[in-house]
Amino acid sequence: MKVTGRRLGRAAAAAAGALALTVTMAACGGDDGDDSAASVDGIDIVKSGTLTICTNLPYKPFQYPDDSGEIVGFDTDLLGLLADDMGLETEIVDVDWNQVTSGAAFKAGKCDVGMGGMTITPEREAAIAISDPYFEATQALLVKADSGIGGLEDLKGKKLGVQTDTTGEVYANENAAKYGYTPVAFDDLSLEATALKAGRVDAAINDNGVLYDFVKDNPDTAVATEFDTGEEYGFAAEKDANGEKLIERLNGVLKTAQEDGTYDEITKKYFGESAVQG
Repeated sequence: MKVTGRRLGRAAAAAAGALALTVTMAACGGDDGDDSAASVDGIDIVKSGTLTICTNLPYKPFQYPDDSGEIVGFDTDLLGLLADDMGLETEIVDVDWNQVTSGAAFKAGKCDVGMGGMTITPEREAAIAISDPYFEATQALLVKADSGIGGLEDLKGKKLGVQTDTTGEVYANENAAKYGYTPVAFDDLSLEATALKAGRVDAAINDNGVLYDFVKDNPDTAVATEFDTGEEYGFAAEKDANGEKLIERLNGVLKTAQEDGTYDEITKKYFGESAVQG
């Protein structure tokens, strides 16, 4: 697995704070009216004192509930740096993934920023403001360890699990006619992987980072192959002047984290020492 931190483009100065943060789950929906909109250094936020983050759970190791129910993960820690820099706590809102990638969650006032191992695509760039790339990924194929399946060419007449509104779904649909399999869509990674283990699909496609993490906890599965799709992840915000200011602030925080070693420490925490590359 290749896990590589990218050096980010914009050089806005920002000092990343400590990693400690408070993360609480919030019900789907916008501001309840009790917390009026506020701003930090000219950046409007939907809830006073809080950086509100939309995502689609679970997507381990990028964001997922730990044994205590706290939402943790690679993306969670990185956005925690932004919250610390702005003097805010964090609140995570679980929404359908297309609400993040389409920008609907931001327009509805549900959150300030979105996370989720989100691949940067032209379609998403047209709909939302996106940070500089912070992570490289590619698609991979998850199978049962004893299946004998080595690639898409072994799936003729079989079912391939995909996650709705992801680049994996796009890749699977583009190659379905060539290899003769039937894509079967699931709303999240957990449902997709569970379907594979239960035999409802013969293989599943998703980002390599989350699939390698799944295999660690499920040795009856394996990553059969990867597909060189050359993807890069970014964080999302509303595509307006305020969203662009928030993304500019985030880019500066991420750049500082990569320069002072904080990014590498977070990478080691979730992917191991070998994942950190020069």
